[in-house]
Amino acid sequence: MSSTRMNRRSVISEAVAPWSEVAQLLRGGEAGTLIPVIIPRHRRRLWWMLPLWLGLFALLSGVTLAVRASDSDGASDIAYGALAGLAFTLGGLLLVLGALWWWRSSIVEIEQGTHGVLTRYGAVTRTLDAGRHYLWHPWSRVDFVVDTATEIPYSAPVMACPTQENVPLRSIEFFLKFRISDAVLFVRTIGAGNFDLVLSSAVQDAIRQRARRVHTEHAYDLRGSDVADMQDLLNHLLSRYGVRITGSNIPDVQLPAQYQQHLATRERVAKERTAYEQEWGLTRKRRIDSLGMDIERAKKVRDARIVEVKAALNKAREEVAQLLEEQETNAQRVRFEIETRGRSGLIAAENEARAQRALAKAYRDNRAVLQYELARRRLEVGAELAAKAPRPVVVRTDGGGGDSSALSTLIAAQLIPRMTALPSGDGLPFDDEGGDQEGDE
Repeated sequence: MSSTRMNRRSVISEAVAPWSEVAQLLRGGEAGTLIPVIIPRHRRRLWWMLPLWLGLFALLSGVTLAVRASDSDGASDIAYGALAGLAFTLGGLLLVLGALWWWRSSIVEIEQGTHGVLTRYGAVTRTLDAGRHYLWHPWSRVDFVVDTATEIPYSAPVMACPTQENVPLRSIEFFLKFRISDAVLFVRTIGAGNFDLVLSSAVQDAIRQRARRVHTEHAYDLRGSDVADMQDLLNHLLSRYGVRITGSNIPDVQLPAQYQQHLATRERVAKERTAYEQEWGLTRKRRIDSLGMDIERAKKVRDARIVEVKAALNKAREEVAQLLEEQETNAQRVRFEIETRGRSGLIAAENEARAQRALAKAYRDNRAVLQYELARRRLEVGAELAAKAPRPVVVRTDGGGGDSSALSTLIAAQLIPRMTALPSGDGLPFDDEGGDQEGDE
């Protein structure tokens, strides 16, 4: 069943179909056939021109009859007039019918995801996008409808590909997806039928070149391998036809029957070797597990001893910490006593200093008061003495010229002390010497 599937190759072709079957053929196609291009079977003919020509002839006939009716008289005038009216009516109906027929035959609907190739007189003019279009020109038509949006899958099995050892592989299946990027370039340069031959040849050449670089024993490595270089090569070859490869891979590889038996033997030996390695791995794992258990027991014993040592160490640290705490407490107590004594001495010294400052201030204040009192007493005594002092006596002599004699001067000197002498009971409370001493104090 697998060989039948691999031997079936995709076929790319084009089909001629009416407009109603375009979507079905593009999306589904026939069995094993890919149809990216449809040639529409045109229902547009030039029969719509016949009513137009007949309508024009009827109108011209009506004009002629109308002219004849104007030239004649009597019963012939009425007959020609009736025939002219009938001709005008028939001509108008034929023109309307021809115009409707022309409008209906000019409608073209392009399927979504496709492009229509528009030609005029057989020459390609442009492409039409998806949607409804009106082809008013009588000789314009859509000759091709090209699927430009779908990634078309293509399967190409390659038979008897020789490897590097010249061993022909049974088949290599190559799968790719392509998309038509330029509809006009595709239908103008190659077409669907020729493109199938070109693509099949390019794929076979690429696969055979890849198989030639592979050893036979590694042929299965081609399945799912990286084929980016092959895709780039195909894109380079097919870009001139407006086609782009979007993805590719190698899904399956089949070897010759004899080589498959050889590989089966190798696989059996490999399986036996794998089973032996697994058994040896289990034995090794059991031994490793046993050694691991012994190591774990030794670790547990070691951990228990470490715990005991840590407990003893913690106990010793607690004792040392307790001794240090006691020593620190004693040192703190002694420091507090010293600080208390120092603070007491400092406070006493500060109190004494404040007392000395207060005493000195009081002494300065008292001395200033005493000096003030002494000065005031001096002023009072001075004022009292000034009040009790005798008035001066001026002694004049009769001598002219203002000159005094020696006799008058002697007499004045003896009288002045007696006149200024105070009674015995009115003496000074203190003499000059005593006053100076008190002032000095």
